[in-house]
Amino acid sequence: MSNSDDFQTKLDVLKAIPNEQVQTPTLPVDVFLQEAENLYHWCLADKEKLVITGISEEQINDLPVRAGALREAQSLWFKQRYSQEEAQRDWGELSPLAYDLRDELLHVFRFAYRDDAAILNRVAEVAEGSGHADMLQDLNNLAVLGRENANALSAIGFDITKLDKAATMADEMADLLATANGDKAEQNEAKVLRDQAYTHLKELVDEIREAGKYLFWKNPQRLKGYSSQYWKKKNNQKEASISENTD
Repeated sequence: MSNSDDFQTKLDVLKAIPNEQVQTPTLPVDVFLQEAENLYHWCLADKEKLVITGISEEQINDLPVRAGALREAQSLWFKQRYSQEEAQRDWGELSPLAYDLRDELLHVFRFAYRDDAAILNRVAEVAEGSGHADMLQDLNNLAVLGRENANALSAIGFDITKLDKAATMADEMADLLATANGDKAEQNEAKVLRDQAYTHLKELVDEIREAGKYLFWKNPQRLKGYSSQYWKKKNNQKEASISENTD
């Protein structure tokens, strides 16, 4: 099956993993996936012996399926993250224009409605607050207020089409800001599913590794296939660093 098929096959299982059991990868996902694939091919030769420890052939065959599900989940999450980076770049380019328009509208409104205390109070309320979300809400509020009281704006030669621009900008950039901040539901879901897929695979990888270490504790040639080479290398580097610092 393809990674996409594996993902769809496992989707209900992944979603059923409770939040409190979900783990976040502590090593690069591509490295973990390769180690899982290596473990699958390694333990095939030991499947009859692994049965003694409770590891069934069905579980062994499920390793590549879980790995495929994680590969797909990782790709979906990567796509969302890339979209977020693009949104952050676009926000950086467009937000100064939005702030300038908001400030221009406030400036114009204060002059156009200088003799209308009620509207000036509403303008003052709009001007309160700070932050990106507040600025976008200001644009929409000013657009609505200006449309309701357009005569005073026209009287001073203001370009009324800027009100439509403000409303459109508020709507479009709110979605852009949500993407840039990673607040959109699909982004959060993609991250959760990736972590659930990782947890699902790790659970089986750990179980098979423990069984292999139990079986082959006196057989170094078979034992080596049931350890994480990534963490082994990390630990060796750490020990070497400690040794250098104590010399």
